[in-house]
Amino acid sequence: MLNQEVVKLLNEQITKELFSAYLYLDMANDYADQSLNGFENWFYVQTQEERDHAMLFRQYILNNGESVKLAAVAAPDKTYSSFRDPLVLAYEHEQTVTASINTIYEAAYKAKDFRTMQFLDWFIKEQGEEEKNADDNIKKFDLFAGDPKGLYMLDNEMKARVYTAPSLVL
Repeated sequence: MLNQEVVKLLNEQITKELFSAYLYLDMANDYADQSLNGFENWFYVQTQEERDHAMLFRQYILNNGESVKLAAVAAPDKTYSSFRDPLVLAYEHEQTVTASINTIYEAAYKAKDFRTMQFLDWFIKEQGEEEKNADDNIKKFDLFAGDPKGLYMLDNEMKARVYTAPSLVL
C-alpha cells in the first residue's frame, strides 16, 4: 500500500504530464502554421512521449492497488512571437516537470516508499535527457537559425526524430 500523500502527488503528475503533451501539441501546431515541419515533428514526438509518461504513472498507481483520480487539463495559453519562443518555453517547462518529480521523490523518501523511489528513478534520468534536449534545441537554433539556410537545415534535422516508446518495466 502506497502512502496517500505520494498517491496524491502521483495522480497530480498524470495531469502535469498530460498538460505537457497538450503544450507540446500546441507548439507543434504553431510550427505547422509556420511551415516548419521538422520543428512540428520534433514537438509532435515530444507530445507522444509526454502522453506515455502520463500512462506510466497511471499504470503504476493501478499496479499498486490505488485509484487514479483524473483532473482537468488546462489549455495552453501561450502565444509565440518568434520561432525561438517555443524552444525556450519547452526548456523552462521541462525544468518545472523535473521539480515536480523531485517533489514526489522527496515525499516517497520521507514515507520510506522505496518502491516508488525506484519507479521514479527512471523519470529522474528521463528528465535529465529532456532538459538537455530542450537546451540543445535552443543552442542549435541560436547557432544556425539566423541564416535561412541554417534554419532550413535545422528544420530538416528535427524532421528526422522518430517516436520510441519508453522502455520502463512496471
